[in-house]
Amino acid sequence: MGEWNSRLYHGRVLHVRFKPKKHLLRYRVCSFLFDLDELEKLSNKMWLFSFNKWNLLSFHNRDFGAGNNRDLRSYVVETLANANIEIGEGRVELLCYPRIFGYVFNPLSIYFCYDDNGQMSAIIYEVTNTFKQRHSYVIEVSKDQKDSIKQICEKKFYVSPFMEMDASYHFTIHPPKDTIAVLINQHDKLGPLLKAAFTGKAEKFSNFAIFKMILRYPLMTLKVVAGIHWEALHLWRKGVKLVERPNPPKDKMTHIAYGNQPQERFVND
Repeated sequence: MGEWNSRLYHGRVLHVRFKPKKHLLRYRVCSFLFDLDELEKLSNKMWLFSFNKWNLLSFHNRDFGAGNNRDLRSYVVETLANANIEIGEGRVELLCYPRIFGYVFNPLSIYFCYDDNGQMSAIIYEVTNTFKQRHSYVIEVSKDQKDSIKQICEKKFYVSPFMEMDASYHFTIHPPKDTIAVLINQHDKLGPLLKAAFTGKAEKFSNFAIFKMILRYPLMTLKVVAGIHWEALHLWRKGVKLVERPNPPKDKMTHIAYGNQPQERFVND
């Protein structure tokens, strides 16, 4: 793709809710894959992109992880170590939205964590809700999973006021290459509840690519938040009941070791 591991992914987000009322939304977005070791160099090379300072497009450490200015790579390495996962000097790539005109909200940020041999060791799913709370699911990756990674975890963190807590996430990930696909099936006790997906095609990281992206999606990060509230209004109008928000889990990390994942509740996703 070019001199950088970091790149852009132009694609589409799809959400399909199956019950108690059917609901569908889809919209075009541009997600970014950042190699955390490249942020300083990208900031020095790209005149429209900055690291930890304002620009039309910017990446700030405090928008992720612990929510402070701590180096994000060291935070990830420590998070993995707490889950007994060591990656040495292996790269960490983060799929997310950067700030556009100083604003950002990431409902889901995904860290792809590789060991020294370039083998993916773990994926961290960092979930942020609109109440400014955050929780991470750290799930180990089996060495025999390469082109398609399947993972499962129980829901531990309140996200939507229209979703019950007793549910499980079923992830299918096609790792970032020339294309990427993130598929999430959420199940409750009675079966499939929600299907969410992002699919995208890569474009190399360049000043021209950033310029085109800003012209095409000038208010994209604002649209993400507006879309969440707009869709919530539609669900409320359809009569979907609100779920009371519980206290967040004391531990901000849920670790799922490979081989100790919950058994699938249903055969068909």
